Amino acid sequence: MRDLGKFLMILGAVVLVLGTILWSGFAPRWLGRLPGDIRIEREHGAFYFPIVTCIVISIVLSLLMSIFRR
Repeated sequence: MRDLGKFLMILGAVVLVLGTILWSGFAPRWLGRLPGDIRIEREHGAFYFPIVTCIVISIVLSLLMSIFRR
């Protein structure tokens, strides 16, 4: 159980740092604006779903996890 707690603390710290970086404006400009991301803007509202960005992030995280698992 100690290993699980240690892992969760490290994961939480990494998420906190990444969230702070993205929130502060240091995120890359292409993040969320890739071709294939769905953006519908009308006069009374807007709908935005970054499907391609989610797929790219998922692939990158999967590759990183497979590298660190070995």
